[in-house]
Amino acid sequence: MTGDFKADKIMFLIAAAVIVFVIAQSVFFIVKSWKRAKELGISESTLKSTVSSSALFTVAPAISILATVFVLANALGIVLPWIRLSVIGNLAYETTAAQTTLDYWGIALNKAVEDPQQFATITVAMTVGSIAPLILIPFLCKFLQKKVGFAMNKESEKDKAENDGDSSKKKTNLGDVISASAFIGIVSAFVAREINGRTVATTNRLDALGNSIVNADGTIEKVKNITGSAGVVSILVLICSMIFMTVLTIVCKKFKLSKLEPFIMPIAMFAAMGMAILFMNVLPESVSGLTWYEIGAEV
Repeated sequence: MTGDFKADKIMFLIAAAVIVFVIAQSVFFIVKSWKRAKELGISESTLKSTVSSSALFTVAPAISILATVFVLANALGIVLPWIRLSVIGNLAYETTAAQTTLDYWGIALNKAVEDPQQFATITVAMTVGSIAPLILIPFLCKFLQKKVGFAMNKESEKDKAENDGDSSKKKTNLGDVISASAFIGIVSAFVAREINGRTVATTNRLDALGNSIVNADGTIEKVKNITGSAGVVSILVLICSMIFMTVLTIVCKKFKLSKLEPFIMPIAMFAAMGMAILFMNVLPESVSGLTWYEIGAEV
């Protein structure tokens, strides 16, 4: 079987069914909400304004989702990322789940997945992880919200003593610390992958005739080879994306462009993708092809 299975008719039928369901569900709740709002006496002009602003607010996340589809499409085709990100998912989770699974075979996201079994395994990994919260939240949400919310908003004894009598001082919430730590952790993981993104595949060691070498105990001798690694372009694109994010954030704050803030990440992502294309076409091959590890070498 060739790579055509990623864009087979059955895949498009599944995608169509999922998209139709999502759209139908959205229309259903829009109609129900509109009717309920009219019953509560909310004016039609207010409803139209709310719908317009809400639709505009979804543009930025949609662009980020589209960028994620492009990132995953090279390895997984267009249909699977389209299905996954039309329901639930984001750049951090989908790419991490896909790459973590691909790491088992020593394959990077910039290589097309041609094995149906690998493709199915990646699909399961990307899907099961998103199903778990949907199952657990209805049963645990109220309990976690009460316990975690109390802990996250609790002011420490030290803060109370320092801020006593001075309302201008802000208390330090555990929630702020946890949120910042989680975000920094995710960013660090992606940065580390770009700096030292070596992938290794384990295969059978072959003899001169191309046959697998069998040890005396009957086991097949294995060998590990480097199949992909980070390089100059990876680092340059990483630096460019950081610069774009920083510059856009500063511009938004300085000129108070609050409406532009949701678009900062997608703009930076597309700009960095453009820089990757530019680097590959402008830099000499000896530079653009430079990686930290020799692909094909044994480890």
